[in-house]
Amino acid sequence: MDNRVGFAHCGSFDEESIREALESARDNAKFATPDEFAGLAEPDGIAATPLDLVDADFHRALTQQKIALAKELEKISLLGDPRISKIESSDYADVESEGFILNTKGIKSHTWATFAYVSASAVATQGEDTKTGGGYSVARGFGGIDLNKAATDVVKRATELLGASKPTSRRLVAVLDPRITATLMAIVGGSLSADAAQKGRSLFGNRLGEEVASGRFDLMDDPTEPLARGASEFDGEGLACRRNHLIKDGVLQTFLYDSYTARKESRASTASATRGYSSTPSPGPMALILRPGTKSQSEIISGITDGIFIRSISGVHSGVNPISGDFSVGAEGFLIKNGQLASPFKEATISSTIQKMLMGTIDIGSDIEWLPGISAGPTIAIEEMNLSGV
Repeated sequence: MDNRVGFAHCGSFDEESIREALESARDNAKFATPDEFAGLAEPDGIAATPLDLVDADFHRALTQQKIALAKELEKISLLGDPRISKIESSDYADVESEGFILNTKGIKSHTWATFAYVSASAVATQGEDTKTGGGYSVARGFGGIDLNKAATDVVKRATELLGASKPTSRRLVAVLDPRITATLMAIVGGSLSADAAQKGRSLFGNRLGEEVASGRFDLMDDPTEPLARGASEFDGEGLACRRNHLIKDGVLQTFLYDSYTARKESRASTASATRGYSSTPSPGPMALILRPGTKSQSEIISGITDGIFIRSISGVHSGVNPISGDFSVGAEGFLIKNGQLASPFKEATISSTIQKMLMGTIDIGSDIEWLPGISAGPTIAIEEMNLSGV
């Protein structure tokens, strides 16, 4: 309204609540600061990719069946190894989401998706040593859950680092577990938001067209991939989702734009608007995918004489600066000796910068893992990181 944005939301579909929300939005617009780039998204002629994101039997699973599934995961995990002393948690959750976006510019979109997962966390003991580990399985509905996969993961991750010790401090090759890679890609994806770049909060700054990663590095945001948790036919403004190649052969191709940030640079939106019903749109990743390579995890490890395999990290929120790229987190995993996993290590810190980690990626595995969040990643090997222990 006169380049002013007014926003309001309600938690009910009754006519009175909707009418009050509309009135509040109009009133809020009167007091907003004019912004020449404000406005609604307009159709761009790109058709949506049809996606089947709904489990047909989603509503057939009874509450008692879901509870029984979580209990069964607890039981299988406890029996998986005598060193498992207890299960801290065993959960089942599912969600169905449906949305409609219509505006006076001609946008008309409908999204509908279901999602389900189980997860568990176990405690393992060996003498006086105690470790925890977790596993999960995700699917579009109850029937797609793989309980044995989740339990196997729980047991393995809870027990494999028992008997670990602090490693010797040095610089060496670091191999990241797919879950760690996915976490790293989520951080990188946040820095590829056009809003972050325009506000000077991106480590990639004005580096479009420049080499920002190893030549084998291809990062996409692809909400049209049905395996992705964030898959969707439309973005938060009603534009058809599409695959956006963010980094190709190591070169930065684009940032992620919604209609507002695109107008600020006279660009087209990349259909990357994200939002909830109670918030205005902002650009961000929906389904980040680091293109997998051809080697298995064991093949990557077999080519390393002296290195570390990082199974888990901690302190990401406090130890990673997405603006400067500084990266320093707690880590646990295994030493790599002559192409084999050797003794486990704990209470260590790994550090570098995100820029060096991307440029130093020397191998990418074929074992891509889809997480419940916005990113998926395979095993990757980084040429050099600092390991701090004793």
